[in-house]
Amino acid sequence: MEVVLLERVAKLGQMGEVVKVKQGYARNYLLPQGKALRATPANLKRFEADRAQLEARNLELKAEAEKVAAKLDGQTFVVIRSASDGGALYGSVTTRDAADAATAGGFSLDRRQVELNAPIKELGLHDLTVTLHPEVTATITINVARSQEEAEMQASGKTIQELQAEADAAAEFDIQELFDDIGGAASEETAPFGR
Repeated sequence: MEVVLLERVAKLGQMGEVVKVKQGYARNYLLPQGKALRATPANLKRFEADRAQLEARNLELKAEAEKVAAKLDGQTFVVIRSASDGGALYGSVTTRDAADAATAGGFSLDRRQVELNAPIKELGLHDLTVTLHPEVTATITINVARSQEEAEMQASGKTIQELQAEADAAAEFDIQELFDDIGGAASEETAPFGR
């Protein structure tokens, strides 16, 4: 099916281009979302008549998106999740979680605007791309942690593995001190008196 695009669509084309797409994609996504019209002679005439208005509206929306992107780009949002000692999450962080965290941080985002290349299944800092307009994107960081304190430590640059290694080393040191104290006490008990 051939359609004329009413706005830029990623991996498909620019506004005004006539492109050939599968019928399901056109019927289920492009046409209902108002991103395209069927490429009939009447619709092509209609598009040419409305082209100036569509381009003006596109420029306005792009300008608004650029303002939001300037504020949003580089922001970090914390998502608290339960995880194993090794840092593996019990579940995963989704685009909805990222959008909810950004919304709680004062930005109005929809989960469809957040691009997630692979599921987030471990603690740490994860960069995500947010598409605010077909031509405007921003990058946010999601800080996935078990607690707010852990999130602050991760933000300072320490990873969960480093924190776990430090805790293990401290526990090993405490155990060694305990054995040294017990060993010293035992040698005092066996020493004969009066010598």
